[in-house]
Amino acid sequence: MNHGAKRMVIQLAKNYSHRSPRIPQSCLRRCVSTLEKREWSTPLAKTLAEAIKTTGPISIAAYMRQVLTNPDGGYYTTSCGDGTTEVFGKKGDFVTSPEISQVFGELIGIWTVAEWMAQGRPSSGVELIEVGPGKGTLMDDMLRTFRKFKSFASSIDAVYLVEASASLREIQKQLLCGADATLEETDIGHKSVSKHLGVPIIWVEDIRLLPYNDKTPFIFAHEFFDALPIHAFQSVAPSPASSNSSPQEIMTPTRPMALHQPPKKQYSDTPQWRELMVSLNPKAVVENKKDEPEFQLSLAKASTPSSLVIPEISPRYKALKSQPGSIIEISPESRIYVADFARRIGGFSPSTSASTSTSTGMRAGGVSAKPVSPAATSSSVSTRKTKPSGAALILDYGPSSTIPVNSLRGIRHHTKVSPFAFPGQVDVSADVDFTALAEAAIEASEGVEVHGPVEQADFLRAMGIAERAEQLLKEAKDEEKRQTLESGWKRLVDRGPNGMGKIYKALAIIPENGGRRRPVGFGGSVEG
Repeated sequence: MNHGAKRMVIQLAKNYSHRSPRIPQSCLRRCVSTLEKREWSTPLAKTLAEAIKTTGPISIAAYMRQVLTNPDGGYYTTSCGDGTTEVFGKKGDFVTSPEISQVFGELIGIWTVAEWMAQGRPSSGVELIEVGPGKGTLMDDMLRTFRKFKSFASSIDAVYLVEASASLREIQKQLLCGADATLEETDIGHKSVSKHLGVPIIWVEDIRLLPYNDKTPFIFAHEFFDALPIHAFQSVAPSPASSNSSPQEIMTPTRPMALHQPPKKQYSDTPQWRELMVSLNPKAVVENKKDEPEFQLSLAKASTPSSLVIPEISPRYKALKSQPGSIIEISPESRIYVADFARRIGGFSPSTSASTSTSTGMRAGGVSAKPVSPAATSSSVSTRKTKPSGAALILDYGPSSTIPVNSLRGIRHHTKVSPFAFPGQVDVSADVDFTALAEAAIEASEGVEVHGPVEQADFLRAMGIAERAEQLLKEAKDEEKRQTLESGWKRLVDRGPNGMGKIYKALAIIPENGGRRRPVGFGGSVEG
């Protein structure tokens, strides 16, 4: 076991040492005897199995974090997927919207310019921030589009890409800066220069490495939140309390007397949340059944720290606790990221951001709530901006208003597979809870409001996708290129089972303005 794997096992042991395995003891004994002999589907599968053998089942969040970002075998942090194919594109495991059509990135660029115009056309101080930029295709199309808007282009100070993968960072550098461009180290990451605009492009591994300031950030998250770890919980009906034990007799100085003991309440008399955990699959590990994934979901036998805390952060979750059998999926990391977006746009003060109350309300087109507020609250001074500015645009898939449930999925070579198969070589994701994102954003900063989510089809049509596609089709000379353009833009707005127009949504965070202005694509028009 390499050093990275050992570190992971130790950390998981610390986090989950109180849990007992869900596998029956007879199976467990056989599992232990066969773990070392077994030929695992991936090296990371063996590492995870060793961790589970040591600590018991682990959370879905811990599993996702390892299979996606483990430095020694994670899907996004190793060279690429299974080491022989690309992650993104036709040769990889899945195709994203920017890879399908250049029109997608162009329209996101136009949305940015329209929002900049609506905010008074600041002549400087604009920052572009993208989290999870993939191959860099979206940012490349956006920067190419910005060249046509010289006033906006000249206002850009820098481009920031939040990327944890060194291999993807190199791919992004080649596309955005050129194959011969140098990549120099900085105090917070790496740096090069855009081939389109000549502005600095700066890479960081975590958005929290970027300072809060009074500039105008435009933040983009495309198919980013679906890859952030989730926890899943199921409401379990109360178990019956233990009955009175038989009366015992004790001898007193005068006569025998019956000693009645009150019933011992060993279980809660109200429903409880129990966490769904990832455990070893005996069918694969013990019985060696072909095509069985080596891991499976199991219900925790008792409450975990996560099940006691995380479902309590929103009334939406609390309302389902009283309904045994209810299942919910929650991504605390998603709330952390979107809260960070909101603070960069609207500013915040430590006293506001540290609030942990859970009231709800409405603010200008979005839901207001007060969940547990994360990160960046340790500063003793206020970071309230002179004036809220900038915007965030989130595009991902998930339900508009309901809580995701049973949405954990795996994709490999454009085919749906078990999320527990081939750990580290399968893209694992889950539906995005857009309402939870809106709650976290509104709570994090009083200077923002949230619009959406709206279906991607509605957003792109409002941005003029049909008109732009028609223009490109007129200019295309090659018939194959015409067919690619035609099928590409239609797939982005198709609401059918094979399209992306309905399941994908758009959510916008903009400076609070009392609901007087809606952004373009969300019911508003171009202003300024």
